[in-house]
Amino acid sequence: MDTTTVRKTTTPSSIAEQGRPLAEHRVILHNVSWHTFENLLTDLGDRRKILFHYLNGTLEIMSPLSLHEGSNRFIDDLIRAFSDELEIDLRKLGSLLMKIPELKLGAEPDSCYYIQSELIIRDKEVIIVGQDPPPDLVLEVDITNPSDRRLPIYALLGVPEVWRYDGYSLEFLALQNSEYIAIDQSLAFPDLPAEIIVEYVQKRLVLGESAALKEFRKWVQTNIVRL
Repeated sequence: MDTTTVRKTTTPSSIAEQGRPLAEHRVILHNVSWHTFENLLTDLGDRRKILFHYLNGTLEIMSPLSLHEGSNRFIDDLIRAFSDELEIDLRKLGSLLMKIPELKLGAEPDSCYYIQSELIIRDKEVIIVGQDPPPDLVLEVDITNPSDRRLPIYALLGVPEVWRYDGYSLEFLALQNSEYIAIDQSLAFPDLPAEIIVEYVQKRLVLGESAALKEFRKWVQTNIVRL
């Protein structure tokens, strides 16, 4: 592979030594050509269980483990439940591969969603970001490593909003002047507070996921006024 530097950003031993929970393994490869990146995607296809992010010759490879995926999947459940209760049209596309060869960049988020643009892509089985609009919302779970290096990729892709969950808090970020800034209310779901999402992500570990989702739906029914 075209690389002069290989750096593993997270290892089981280093996390354990810091007293932090295992969440994922990440590897950073530098000086990787776009051709090599595309060949890697083609060779691995849908068989892989790793996520790629590529920009300016730097390739980040992430293999999520249970702590990361548990939070990711349950926030995804909360977003679906909230949308169902308020009858918001939503298209969930998980770790959709978003790449623009002309800009030599690519990304696979933890989860992504079409909300405002859902009608535009509703009838499309295959979404090609660059030709089709980018997702309205991207979710990144940053349990052990921040997603800072991925934000410039999402900005170039034109993703309007990114959520970042670090295991303790949830941050809403909005794209303004080609950079992401923290905002108090989500653009996609302005009536859904960050602290409520965090509360139920944590409650699932006590109540169980089904009971926590049921309680969350009751919270929505009680606190959110249908238009």
